[in-house]
Amino acid sequence: ARPPGRSLLVIVTVTLNAALDRTLTVPNFQRGQRHRASDVLTLAGGKGINIARALKRLDVPVVATGLAGGRTGTRIVEELTAEAILNDFVRIGEESRTSTAVVDPTESSYSEINEWGPRVTAVELETLLEKIRYLSRGADFVVFAGSLPRGVEESFYAEATRELSRRGVQVVLDAEGQPLRLGTEAEPWLVSPNQREAEHVVGQELEDEEDYLMALDAIAELGARNVHITLEAGCYALFREDRQVHRYRALAPTVDPVSTVGAGDVLLAQFIAAHLAGKSGEDALRLGVAAGAASTLEVGAGRFDPREAGRLAAGVQMAELAAAV
Repeated sequence: ARPPGRSLLVIVTVTLNAALDRTLTVPNFQRGQRHRASDVLTLAGGKGINIARALKRLDVPVVATGLAGGRTGTRIVEELTAEAILNDFVRIGEESRTSTAVVDPTESSYSEINEWGPRVTAVELETLLEKIRYLSRGADFVVFAGSLPRGVEESFYAEATRELSRRGVQVVLDAEGQPLRLGTEAEPWLVSPNQREAEHVVGQELEDEEDYLMALDAIAELGARNVHITLEAGCYALFREDRQVHRYRALAPTVDPVSTVGAGDVLLAQFIAAHLAGKSGEDALRLGVAAGAASTLEVGAGRFDPREAGRLAAGVQMAELAAAV
């Protein structure tokens, strides 16, 4: 069947290294001790999937694609379907990864163990590229997010971004390491690294506001039209609007977090949704930071209450910053 019409398919998220995420809630967790979990949550995971989940909660049309293999891959697709998230994954030969996390609500701590994930063949990767070309015909954005599995060249995001840009599709990239740097040079519409990932790109630690302004400009000079650098406390951002460049600092209101995992994914999802709704970069960033803060109140990446995000938006501290000297 042909892809749905534009009203049904607006954003495509791509997760090459999808996972089955199991989160165990263990009060008073101690290493080397036997514990019984008070709660267990199993979700399809990976950054692109987390973004799709958040977009679904915002009632934004989205389809999740990527690579899924073995019984774990089948479970990932089943979990997405159970959440009513439209998905169209390419099946691969090797087993998809499982991630296990332990949340201790008494200490607000989070411990995570991630598997490496499958090795992908050239044929499987080309099948995914064909899938992306097909789905992107009706998309406003294609979002590439997360790590690359074994067997995938570090230039994958860059090459895919250039191809989609030639087709008139806007690309958002949320990655790390060399794939992020190469992908940024391919001139995506937006890149959204966290602090550690941005430090790798610019080659130095980011400690004060001047450092973040430098990093925003450096990443933009590499090729990104717009830039987010996400933090636990908020976000620094650079936007190009009306032929002008604007730089912002957005600080989230103080909350009592349960888990901060996936907060950046929710921030990005809400920002894209607000942009598509016609919001300015400043207003979209405010809403994104509020949604990211709201997501820390729940266990499970990509899960948040949009109403709570709306309440938190008024508490986001926004400031427009001068260019780095």
